[in-house]
Amino acid sequence: MGEVMFMFYWPWLILLLPLPLVARFFLPASKETELPAVYFPALHRLQISFSESKGETLPSNRLFLLTLSMLWLCLVLAVMRPQFVDEYTHVQHEGYDLMLAVDISGSMRALDFSTKEKILSRLDVTKEVVGKFISERQGDRIGLILFGENAFLRTPLTLDTLSVNHMLNDAVSGMAGLGTAIGDAIGLSIRSLRTRPEGSRILVLLTDGVDTASSIPPLEAAKIAKQYGIRIYTIGVGKKGPVPYPNDRGGIDILEVPMDEALLEELSTLTDGHYFRATDQHALEAIYDKINQLEKTKSNVRTYAIRKPLYQYPLGFAVVLLFSLYALGLYRRMTYGA
Repeated sequence: MGEVMFMFYWPWLILLLPLPLVARFFLPASKETELPAVYFPALHRLQISFSESKGETLPSNRLFLLTLSMLWLCLVLAVMRPQFVDEYTHVQHEGYDLMLAVDISGSMRALDFSTKEKILSRLDVTKEVVGKFISERQGDRIGLILFGENAFLRTPLTLDTLSVNHMLNDAVSGMAGLGTAIGDAIGLSIRSLRTRPEGSRILVLLTDGVDTASSIPPLEAAKIAKQYGIRIYTIGVGKKGPVPYPNDRGGIDILEVPMDEALLEELSTLTDGHYFRATDQHALEAIYDKINQLEKTKSNVRTYAIRKPLYQYPLGFAVVLLFSLYALGLYRRMTYGA
């Protein structure tokens, strides 16, 4: 933070200040109505009376004009928008523009990460490990895409890692459909990352299944990502072979959940990224440690200014002067009958 400066947001509106004088001197004067002549025998008495009255009303007229002038001045100052402005602060962040695409399809309910102490699904472990990874990404812009049969942007790129964590924790397996649309998730990531600085565009795609519902083929989406310089790091979650899976009756079945590892490897290789296989929680943590070691790039410099408006003070004083003019008018009527 630097020094606080006083300034007007619209200083050129000071040109309104002489407007009443311009109206006074350049607008045509109103035509005076001719009054019938009245003959009064004691003319000298009228002259004495009006000379005394003129001397008494002169201070009142001056006070009225002074108050009216101050009122106009306050109104002009208010529309010029006076304000205190903190000195501009330049902020430069060093980090990535990192989009997380997390699979929340039905297969993420599989319980192959469970231990003797705790029953854990693939999505439970993903939330825990990815949440910790997000919390450590200070200085990075993090975005979150959740996908199943459909893909949707849950959180746009932001420095607010706490909000991204909350959105991830609220995700439920199957809320985006039971299928898996890997290509759609990549396409949605491209829309968010393509305008970011080159060299820092990263997509971390975490899935446990086979693409079954994409409207755009995953490889075609990856080719477009490569054109925009987006590196894709793919993570295959889950163990090979039959795994425990909860059924609709509250029990657990042993099923085999297939994973297209060849596709995930090809997606990462095509975009100069890497493919990782996470078979347990510790492997998933090690994967994110490797991503943390990547070289960071600097983001654009942004300029900020903190403004405190002050227009309410001259505007409030103008309201006080307006009531003063009204009171002065009543006083003149009561005193001089005019």
